[in-house]
Amino acid sequence: MQSAETVLGVLRERGKRGLPCNELYRQLLNPQLYLVAYGRLYSNKGAMTPGVNGETVDGMSLGKIEHVIDALRHERYRWSPARRVYIPKGRGSTKLRPLGLPPWSDKLVGEVVRLLLEAYYEPIFSDSSHGFRPRRGCHTALRNVVNTWTGTAWFVEGDIAQCFDKLDHSVMLRILGEKIRDSRFLRLVRNMLKAGYMEDWTWNTTHSGSPQGGVVSPILSNIYLHKVDEYVERVLIPEYTRGRVRKSNRAFHRVWAAIRRARERGDHTKVRELRKQLHSMPSMDPQDPGYRRLRYVRYADDTLLGFAGPKAEAEEIKKRLAWFLRDDLKLELSPEKTLITHARTGAARFLGYDITVLHNDRKISGRRRSVNGTIGLRVPRSVVSAKQARYKERGKPARRPELLNQDDHVIISTYGSEYRGIVQYYLMAGDVFRLARLQWVMETSMLMTLANKHRSSVSKMARKYATTTETPFGPRKCFEARVERIGRKPLVGRFGGIPLRQNKKTVITDRRLAPVNIKRKELVTRLLAGRCEACGRVDEVEVHHVGKLADLGRPGTNRPPWADLMAARHRKALVVCGSCHADIHGKKPVPALTE
Repeated sequence: MQSAETVLGVLRERGKRGLPCNELYRQLLNPQLYLVAYGRLYSNKGAMTPGVNGETVDGMSLGKIEHVIDALRHERYRWSPARRVYIPKGRGSTKLRPLGLPPWSDKLVGEVVRLLLEAYYEPIFSDSSHGFRPRRGCHTALRNVVNTWTGTAWFVEGDIAQCFDKLDHSVMLRILGEKIRDSRFLRLVRNMLKAGYMEDWTWNTTHSGSPQGGVVSPILSNIYLHKVDEYVERVLIPEYTRGRVRKSNRAFHRVWAAIRRARERGDHTKVRELRKQLHSMPSMDPQDPGYRRLRYVRYADDTLLGFAGPKAEAEEIKKRLAWFLRDDLKLELSPEKTLITHARTGAARFLGYDITVLHNDRKISGRRRSVNGTIGLRVPRSVVSAKQARYKERGKPARRPELLNQDDHVIISTYGSEYRGIVQYYLMAGDVFRLARLQWVMETSMLMTLANKHRSSVSKMARKYATTTETPFGPRKCFEARVERIGRKPLVGRFGGIPLRQNKKTVITDRRLAPVNIKRKELVTRLLAGRCEACGRVDEVEVHHVGKLADLGRPGTNRPPWADLMAARHRKALVVCGSCHADIHGKKPVPALTE
């Protein structure tokens, strides 16, 4: 039996060479892949969320893996419909989006399918694609724009309308069939896409789209939209890119020659006048018909094209992209979100940033205007206003009643983590200092919440928790609450202390999944040992999971021994034999997480 690292390594090599996959389904029968998948999924919050049949990660065992593999071997495995719920599209948003909650077995098989597809397709994917990929994210996409899009004249923003709900199943299977020559695997994917969903206890079929909430959906969408990357890079970019450099601007060089003659005459007044004129003129011809540049980046279903050329050709590029999406992929561009923006006078909205082209004739660095034509990232004013709204009431900072029953360090750390996430995302912006207003609003809301809890005042809470912290730019003021613990590190909640200064090298990736070729997860090793951690018997074992340690109850409240054992180990999983597991649920059923 091959190890998971060997299987995935062979697939990566075939992907690099462009070789087709003929026996991908056979790899689904390898139990080592399921152990890797289990090690990646068990700690997710959704692992304890039940699907339509009530199945969760609780009770996971080697026998369950063997049962799934046996069903796959005889092609008897059937995908269950996902339980559909609706969640807000964003924090504080009133718009809802559907989310599917599949049972645990479907998540496990889906993760194995994802591992196989990602290993094979990752070497094939374009460097212009940054969404749902290892070691890539929003910041890598933005950095690509900043570093390579100098001189852009027009931005073409592309947003595919209801992309993930409109992915055509026949097109998806056709695209997969180009590389995967395995009918059993394609049949399994087709059945997954057609599994449907349950809403209000009614089964609904799925005629299009990838399953929302499924672990396979991100890689399937990238495989589907890879066709867009290929069309842009192999058809549009070669057609709309020409010329090595722009032609020189003759008027610029005439002024340059006049400066040289005035300097030879000793007319310094004329030299200064001509130099001012020179600094307002481009050295290259911006209207050079022999020079064009088209650049492209995509994050999930959001695309951005930068074009150096006339607007008429930018509109033509937009139309051709829309025709390709409609005719080949059966997708439509959103009319209200697909815009053509002048790069200097306007700003394109991409991944929450405003992207523009800078121009400043007065900024001289190294005897040249170093700013002109470079890409600038900005924090949109609308984003700052929207982020503040959550912490305001009637236009002023307000307390948050839902936090009043929490400990002080929890309140401060909650505000601190929310503020830190926003600031770290926008650190690439040149005007990140605009978030100072958000900091004041959140800080006031936090102090009002603490003051309301302790029946005190904002100024007293500020004096109580104010401190300083060291940063790379020197000490900064912040608010901090500590809870000392005997023999352990103190619990620390901190708000602020982050310098609002641009950091062009900051990186936040979407998913920090551990690479496959690491040593086995501790829980998987305990499962393979086959020893009950409650009674010590060597037998077939299962893994008992709880959603959170708080479900175990407080010490000294007639808590059962198994709960004391999990609390002492600070683990949300306990490997037990079948009789001990039945005894656990007979004494105290574990509450399942709700969505």
